Amino acid sequence: MTTLVAPVDPPELYISPAFAQGMIAPAGPTLYVGGQNGTDAAGALLEGLTAQTEQALRNLLAVLAAAGSGPEHVAKLTIYLAAGVDPNEAFQATRAVWGEHRTAVTVLSVTPARAGALVEIDAVAAIPST
Repeated sequence: MTTLVAPVDPPELYISPAFAQGMIAPAGPTLYVGGQNGTDAAGALLEGLTAQTEQALRNLLAVLAAAGSGPEHVAKLTIYLAAGVDPNEAFQATRAVWGEHRTAVTVLSVTPARAGALVEIDAVAAIPST
């Protein structure tokens, strides 16, 4: 698949190896992925921040694949972390599943809507034309 999105990293801003300051996505079909929690196929919530983060990303990847897209086409991730969790632990967990795909990212500390949920991740992605 061809990469459709391109990072925008102005030289006067910090260039992060983990995220882009902005992303350019082409006009065309766009996939908006709703918030994914760290739940398995049966709906059971996994234990711990690392396990939940990795599972939320696997769920996100499954939605992307079902739409004919992939992480290289994601323009924006929003990561919601339960208040008080260690964002560095969540970041390390993302690298294990997400790899080195830089994208625009917003991370927020929130009160979870589901008891026991420590992370939720949503995305906006381009869908490549076939």
